[in-house]
Amino acid sequence: MDAPFYNKELSWLSFNERVLQEAADPNVPLIERIRFLGIYSSNLDEFFRVRAANIYRQSLLEAANVETERPEDMKWSVLFNKISDKVNLLTSQFQQYATAAFAELEKYNIDLVFNDEKSKSFAKKLSSKQRIWLKTFFDHQVLRHITPIIISHKTQLAECLDDDGIYLLVALNKNQITQYALVEIPREELKRFIILPKDNDEAVQRIVMLDDILHYFLDDIFSGIFDYDHIDAYSIKLTRDARYNLNDEIDQSLLDKMSKGLKQRLKADPVRLGYDRHMPGYMIKFLRKELKIKNSDNLVAGVRYRHFKDFTGFPNLGDSSLEKTELVALESASVKVTSSMFEAIKLQDILVYYPYYKFRHFTEFVRQASYDPLVKKIKINIYRVAKNSEIISALVEAVKNGKQVTVVVELKARFDEEANIEWARLMKDAGIHVEFGIESLKIHSKLCLISREEDNKLVHYAHIGTGNFHEKNARIYTDFSLFTCHKEISQEVENVFSFISHSYKRFRFNHLIVSPLTSRRRLYQFIDNEIENANKGLIAGIDLKINNLDDKGLINKLYQASNAGVNIRLLIRGMCTLVPGVKGYSENITAISIVDQFLEHPRVMVFYNQGEKQVLITSADWMERNIDERVEVACPIYDNVSKQRILDILELHFNDNVKARLIDKHQKNKYLDKNQPQAVRSQMAIYDYLKNQEDESLKAILERSYTDE
Repeated sequence: MDAPFYNKELSWLSFNERVLQEAADPNVPLIERIRFLGIYSSNLDEFFRVRAANIYRQSLLEAANVETERPEDMKWSVLFNKISDKVNLLTSQFQQYATAAFAELEKYNIDLVFNDEKSKSFAKKLSSKQRIWLKTFFDHQVLRHITPIIISHKTQLAECLDDDGIYLLVALNKNQITQYALVEIPREELKRFIILPKDNDEAVQRIVMLDDILHYFLDDIFSGIFDYDHIDAYSIKLTRDARYNLNDEIDQSLLDKMSKGLKQRLKADPVRLGYDRHMPGYMIKFLRKELKIKNSDNLVAGVRYRHFKDFTGFPNLGDSSLEKTELVALESASVKVTSSMFEAIKLQDILVYYPYYKFRHFTEFVRQASYDPLVKKIKINIYRVAKNSEIISALVEAVKNGKQVTVVVELKARFDEEANIEWARLMKDAGIHVEFGIESLKIHSKLCLISREEDNKLVHYAHIGTGNFHEKNARIYTDFSLFTCHKEISQEVENVFSFISHSYKRFRFNHLIVSPLTSRRRLYQFIDNEIENANKGLIAGIDLKINNLDDKGLINKLYQASNAGVNIRLLIRGMCTLVPGVKGYSENITAISIVDQFLEHPRVMVFYNQGEKQVLITSADWMERNIDERVEVACPIYDNVSKQRILDILELHFNDNVKARLIDKHQKNKYLDKNQPQAVRSQMAIYDYLKNQEDESLKAILERSYTDE
């Protein structure tokens, strides 16, 4: 029997199903459930742009190969059909959960009014005052942004559809003649959800969709210019293949190549066309012809409102109980009592865990460095940053203060390429030394190195993390940040930057684990050590918290460890192609996944090592691309306080009986047993634990200061 592996694309859909489960959980506040519908939708869009697009390409190549005429050879086509079946099932659940959530809004005097022509919703539900307000709003705020595309035999419809846009396909019918037009819903210029003024003393607060306002006033757009008896209009959204190609012209800069590649994406092949399931057959036929869609799998009849990801910003017009409880971000006790980040780091390593802690720990690290006279150099690698990045602003100021600033920008960070190109140009213009790393490898490590001249010596202060330097994400994603001036570790961080600049150079890494140089070998060594300890009857175990697990080499190593008696606990947020609980392979492996208020993003590895646990944080998932095809960094945690905090946090996760789902061989997302004497919702328990730890640390520091005085 071959080693068992679950298909990674189907496993990813299983992860997104866990997100959808949050939209159905009555214990999740109502507005948050609606926002989870938006997160699920956004995830699915990206899935089709990247993963399903690749499967679809492979299935087309497979179908074109005359040697694969036998059904058993059509593995890509079979997989694409399985994906379609799973998505159709989830879409049905999505519709059910959305309908229930919108109906529940009425309990809180919130009415999301959909313009259903058959039931005349706007006419029945809106007062004359509100309809007059809507007319004024349309005339003065919306109409200026509407320029329909009139479709003729010369129109290349596919080129008119932006991958991120939502459109109404409009059919202007006169006798037996139909004139088609395309109207884009202006989501960038206007909010998607329009809050209507209350009518007199009415308690109900009504919200209407921008889509419905356009639909309601279509006659105002077309009448007087076109002659028609009636209008049919239904929403459509095109999802394109996110792949792009970079040419090999040596004399063309990488910035220009990337810009050209992004333009290619705008014209990439359609992967999926979503349309209103009520669209009449004659309009579907027209779309298929114009977009040259032959395979019915590329057509998805769905909910009326496309681009549901905008529902992540659905407004709360009720009380605070309808939203998640915002946690007051913590501050490290050692940072709180010192005058600068550098003084605090010099006293001891600082480990913070976002969003439980303020991201200001990092922004202050860079901001203070930008004007500290002792700071000579700043190096940082950027994968994703916020739209209005405080970090980049501080780096620009650092140059003005005479600092030597080097920024490694990853231009190929998927869907952030355009933003990173603009940041690279801005920083170059500001005098920052910008590098693009190694063209064949994505730079995915989360490093920052600040060099200070202290007592005529250059002292390095390093940041090593699991997440991006993104202020907004740090309020949503959980991630670890380690600040250290450990001499050997900080020197090895410097060596990573040197490797990125000069990939032909080789460095010895005794502390850090660096992809693609040492990760596979070192991780195999860690697992082999646990196998050896188990064979000797010594304490052996592995705890692993990562986003995705699908590297076959590492999974086979975990299977070997399981067979040797090593107890393995996995906490996997997303894809997991390892199959737990299979006799002869994974009997000693258990796996869970947690989806909750925050997106679980940190990567942590714990090897039991005869009871002297080795704890590492890393930027890398256990995927082939992260191990062999990217620059990633894992760092051991030597500080005992920081190490114990990570171990305690993991233990709270593994004890979760509220939001934890079991990953079994069928990936059915069954919740763990909730009938326990005490409910443990790990994300909330972690906050309470960390707050208590910081309170105790601050108390101890103040007591020592009082004693010293």
